[in-house]
Amino acid sequence: MATLQTPPGASEAGAGAGAAPGGTAPAAAGLPLAGGGGSISGARSLRRMGRAITANRKATAGTVLLVLFIFVALFPGLIAHDDPQAQIYPRGLTPNAQHWLGTTSFGQDLFAQVIYGTRPVLLIAFGVGLLATVVAMLIGVAAAYLGGGWDGTLNVITDVLLVIPLFPLLIIIGSYLHGAGTAVMIAVIAATGWSYTARQLRAQALSLRNRDFLNAAKVRGERRLYVICVEIIPTMTSLLVAAFLTNALYAVLFSSSLQFIGLGDPNVTSWGTMLYWAENNEAFQTGLPLWIIVPGLCIVTLGAAFALLNYAFDEIGNPALRPVRSMRARTTRLAAVNTPVARRRPRVKRTD
Repeated sequence: MATLQTPPGASEAGAGAGAAPGGTAPAAAGLPLAGGGGSISGARSLRRMGRAITANRKATAGTVLLVLFIFVALFPGLIAHDDPQAQIYPRGLTPNAQHWLGTTSFGQDLFAQVIYGTRPVLLIAFGVGLLATVVAMLIGVAAAYLGGGWDGTLNVITDVLLVIPLFPLLIIIGSYLHGAGTAVMIAVIAATGWSYTARQLRAQALSLRNRDFLNAAKVRGERRLYVICVEIIPTMTSLLVAAFLTNALYAVLFSSSLQFIGLGDPNVTSWGTMLYWAENNEAFQTGLPLWIIVPGLCIVTLGAAFALLNYAFDEIGNPALRPVRSMRARTTRLAAVNTPVARRRPRVKRTD
């Protein structure tokens, strides 16, 4: 799907962010727009998301994987009892009962490193996803609603970041910030990766600019900040969730790639730094393939969790992307419910 092929913030939901026929908001926005005041109850939106996640197999699989990683990140000591940085074990051990994945060339337990390395990766994913989405939301929606000089200025800033290749830019910045920690990594990736989401949200906000509930807010004399934060942003709940998941996915890939080429903090235990040390110590040549394979699989699995959730929200928000089989089944169920049951005529017994 297009979510994995587009830069951060771009998804199938954003591709259809234009206005739909009849002046209504597009289906890509996911949740229906509120009538009148234009605000949507947060609890109601969460309930709808919960029902949509349980009804979609991709969303369910992605949620299960993500919850599993979150549990590992929150309670690593319950799973791994060894210090991931302690160099106290025999070097280069193969998997055994005490060391399930073996040890590194420095005598560190590989299983403990994989478990404790989950937390920094998730911190970067959620930090970048949240920060980049918030920045893009404010800039994109403000540019669409304010218009005029504000729109022109914010569009120039967005266009400049759009034309610059993101990963080479991160490599250049990372080379000046050699040994950057988790907080610096979050700030750098979020500061350079919000532009695609901002353009996506701006297109969606433009389709809502002349809606009746916004005109009513202007007549009431509401401030612009109130209109943006209370009237417009709540109508983009599903689109914002999809943008957050996309930004988190690319944060995992970018941060692990930067750490793999040595632009992160090598003393921080994470999957990317594990790959860095494994490559420097020629893990495959020395008979330690799990030193590379296991953290690589963890990165792929976490990325798949975010991607599955993103695909699922695209299908939830846009009926055209839903599987044909499920749509036919739903149509059949609705037809069965709405069709009245034919009454049987009593049989008349003939008497000769």
